[in-house]
Amino acid sequence: MIRCFTRAAFCIVFPLAVGTAIAALSLERAAHAQRIISSQQEKKTFTDAEIADGFFRVAFGAEFHLAGRVDRIRKYDKPVRVFIDNRASPDRRSRLRDIIADIAHRIEHLDIAATDVRETADIIVTLVRDRDLHKTITSFYGSDRAKEIRRAINPQCLSSFTKDDSFAIIHSNVILAVDAGRFVFADCAYEELLQALGPINDTDAVPWTTFNDDVSMDHFGIYDQYLLNILYHPAVKPGMSVEEVKALLPQILPQVRAWVGKINGLAN
Repeated sequence: MIRCFTRAAFCIVFPLAVGTAIAALSLERAAHAQRIISSQQEKKTFTDAEIADGFFRVAFGAEFHLAGRVDRIRKYDKPVRVFIDNRASPDRRSRLRDIIADIAHRIEHLDIAATDVRETADIIVTLVRDRDLHKTITSFYGSDRAKEIRRAINPQCLSSFTKDDSFAIIHSNVILAVDAGRFVFADCAYEELLQALGPINDTDAVPWTTFNDDVSMDHFGIYDQYLLNILYHPAVKPGMSVEEVKALLPQILPQVRAWVGKINGLAN
């Protein structure tokens, strides 16, 4: 198990309890993102090679790892329930429920929904004021690790997941600041919730994804829908290697294309 703090093109890994990975959106990205992509402006047509390249960069994360095993698929293999722990205003719970529902609508084989029962939730999303973010991170990860996180990435939001020995995710935590503005909240919420589902690695090599720190977007982009629908295709199992997934892509990708095209009204 590792905890992995990602920012742009590097990943700092601290050996902790086995099976935990952490990703964050840095304050620098929120303030200085080079590209803000609206749903009207985004690129909607991608080659098979472009989709595959992005998938292997974010789903495995081997390019930037320094410790621990990140060369296997990590995903939930069960229905995912999300509990919202609201500790601040403005109240973003309704917006967050809409985002969760949008993710559910756009990933064909993922059963994800909000729940009012914390005890049975798979993902806990904690909503705090920006000024309380680092205090909350400290309460989750301890003082020493919180200081390391702040030095490494100075996050505006954070996500983590814990996986078992078979690389199936068993629990995720997401921490979001609610008072940085509607756009930043949505940008953070989409990226951190999606990373909590498995694709933990950021990349600056793909210009169409929310997992690029030079990109900000307040919606679930079409490119990322391709990536998450590959990850949650039933044929893709936790613990699979790059080679195993590559062998499946010719079978999976036409199905994923058909679904993403249908759900977004794209021409075949």
